[in-house]
Amino acid sequence: MKAGLALLLLVLTFTSQLAAQKKCSDQNYQQQRLKDDPALAQLMSHTESYIQRQITEGIAARGEATIIKIPVVIHNLYHYPTEKISLEQVQSQLNALNNCFRRRSADTARTPVYFKNLAADCQIEFYLAISDSRKRSTTGLIRKYTPIKEWEADDKMKFNAEMGDDAWDPNSYLNIWVCNLSRVAGYSSIPGDAAGKDGVVIDLEAFGTLNTQAGYEMGKTTVHEVGHWLGLKHIWGDDYCGDDGVSDTPKQAGYNIDCPNTINVTCGNGPYGDMYMNYMDLTSDACMNLFTEGQKARMRSFFAAGGARVKILSSTGLNLPLIAESPLPEEDPKWLQPQLYPNPANNFINLDLAYDSRWMGKAINVINLQGQIVMSVQVTAKNLRIDLQKLQAGIYFLAAKKDDGESLKMKFVKL
Repeated sequence: MKAGLALLLLVLTFTSQLAAQKKCSDQNYQQQRLKDDPALAQLMSHTESYIQRQITEGIAARGEATIIKIPVVIHNLYHYPTEKISLEQVQSQLNALNNCFRRRSADTARTPVYFKNLAADCQIEFYLAISDSRKRSTTGLIRKYTPIKEWEADDKMKFNAEMGDDAWDPNSYLNIWVCNLSRVAGYSSIPGDAAGKDGVVIDLEAFGTLNTQAGYEMGKTTVHEVGHWLGLKHIWGDDYCGDDGVSDTPKQAGYNIDCPNTINVTCGNGPYGDMYMNYMDLTSDACMNLFTEGQKARMRSFFAAGGARVKILSSTGLNLPLIAESPLPEEDPKWLQPQLYPNPANNFINLDLAYDSRWMGKAINVINLQGQIVMSVQVTAKNLRIDLQKLQAGIYFLAAKKDDGESLKMKFVKL
């Protein structure tokens, strides 16, 4: 009987995962981070002890009247021009964050009456930064071309060296990377993790309330991930009938999807069942509408003395800039693929690889029609000039391969 129940739960979990495949990836991300850095387990244990102490002593509640304002920096990584997001789209996401964290959304009316007394105005607000770390003027939105067409939930988008964009100081800003994510809608760093990885990553189709995918059109994926950034766990505690560290969220067997319309009793949480309308479940945007008072206390405890987010309270990101000059935006490359010219060529041929700096340092082979390598050159510039004077007239190929497995093969004619 127990084996049959376990099999049923496994099937249900697998089915749910298929239905929610573009949802939050925090559980898998945290497992991978713990594997990569075992010291994080001690950090997470210390953080949990700190939070519970703050809540027990009531420290988080003492600053209840204070509105916490968080400066935000959006890193928009795009490969195609259509992936550039507008300030209007960014503002729509900030509006969604503020409405949800301040319990001002119209859909709060849909909170079931038996949970309404638990629903909280978290008194946390989010604004685009107007000053960078050097106190120069900024819009808070960084658009950056990348040769990467699709990203995994592995933090590479957070580093210039990986063709992403470096984080701004996480002690002063909430970093949000918006890019084309593979398989997931978003994920968040672990509070107290490495500064260069601190922040939230959101898929392009789940960011804001404009031009989004159905089911993500209310900006609540970002609300969910920012909840993680502020120390909240999934409501089911990432385990069967698990513990999310919050006293007023009922235990539940696992996550819910879509938008349930009936009471779902699991883990003995009757008579009212799962709190599937909580922002930390995985239901559709239209179904999510509350944080609880317990979740509020947990999030705000990170801003108490010794908390992982306390330094943000001293951020100058929302202060008027001292320098009117804004950082110069990066120019888009002229091409989104290698360009070879002139072709046919006499003595020299030019190879333009400016679209992808990862070619730098790689070897490029010149191959004849018999498949023999007749010459090899190293990429030392984004626009490489190759001397062909020693080659006989004929048809040749340029061939190369990057570390990520992407290959280059281009035909040219030597006159």
